[in-house]
Formats: sequence, C-alpha cells, structure tokens
Amino acid sequence: MTAEPVTTDQSALTEDDVRRIVKEELGTALRKDTGMRTGAIVASKGTLDWAYPPLILANAAAAVGMQVSVFFTFYGLNIVHKEFERKLKVDPVGNPAMPMPVPMPDLVTAMPGMVSVASRMMKKKFADKKVSSIGELIETAREMDVRLIACQMTVDVFGYEQSDFLDGVEFGGAAAFMAEARKSNLTLFV
Repeated sequence: MTAEPVTTDQSALTEDDVRRIVKEELGTALRKDTGMRTGAIVASKGTLDWAYPPLILANAAAAVGMQVSVFFTFYGLNIVHKEFERKLKVDPVGNPAMPMPVPMPDLVTAMPGMVSVASRMMKKKFADKKVSSIGELIETAREMDVRLIACQMTVDVFGYEQSDFLDGVEFGGAAAFMAEARKSNLTLFV
C-alpha cells in the first residue's frame, strides 16, 4: 500500500500563522538547548576603562534573558574588590589611544597626578553621557542574577582574602569557569 502525498494549500497560511510557527519552533529549540541562553565572560583587566566592557556586556546579556557568569581573574579582580572605586584608574601613558582634551606629549601624561586627572576625566565623560558608574553596573548585575566569580588562584597569588571582595562574589578556579564556558552559547574574553 502506497501512502498518498499530503498536499497543503500554502496560500491558506497567513503572515500571523508563519510568525506563530516560527515563534513556536524557536521556543522549542531554546527549551532543548539551554546553552543558547547562557553566557560566560572573562574579565582580566583591572583599569577603569576595562571595567566597563565586561559589566556592560553581562548586564546586556542578562537583560535579554541570558544566564551570565563573569569570571574575574588577575587584575580583573579590582572590579569586584570592595575598594574598586580606589583601585580602578586609567593611566594615559598605559593607554595612548585615550583621547585628551588637548594633544599632550607622553612626557606630560607621565607627570605625577596625571592618573588621577585622567581617571576623573573619564568618569566625568561617562557621567555626562548618562552612562552608569561601575558601582551601578555591579549593582544591576547583582539584581539580574549575573554570577560574579573571582578566580580563587589569583586571589591566593595576590594575597587577598575572600572578605576583601563585594558581597555576593563567588570564588572558583579555572575549572569552574571552564564548566560554565563549556555549556555556554556565548563566551567572551575581555
């Protein structure tokens, strides 16, 4: 016995039908592969200008429904240290691409006090453009259940104690991060 081909009237499908079908298929795919909704970010730099990218990316990912973990290692620990306001600075000599209000030779940017000037200048630029502060980004990340994980090996190497870090920061090694990254759809090194 031969099965007869099934014929459908394609003209009977409306745009709303197609949208509904696509939405259902995407929903099914997301339920099957939870990795599509997860992200893992490594934050390895501990200056003011490098504290923004991992926190902004983590908050953006969480805002679109992703489960996000940020692994802070080496100087990135400054971002989740209780004294992050004091530790996060920007050095115009260390970042020659930093725009200055007037062109300055390296000799001038290397003068004592220029790190404070450059750090204040960057904070003001961000505030003037209504960009959240590092403290606000950290608080938002916490509210959206972004996992903030400090590298335990780096904590030990630098002689920190777990009590030196913000409340809610977790501690784990590279293997913990790899476990998160392995099942994530998005992995970034910032």
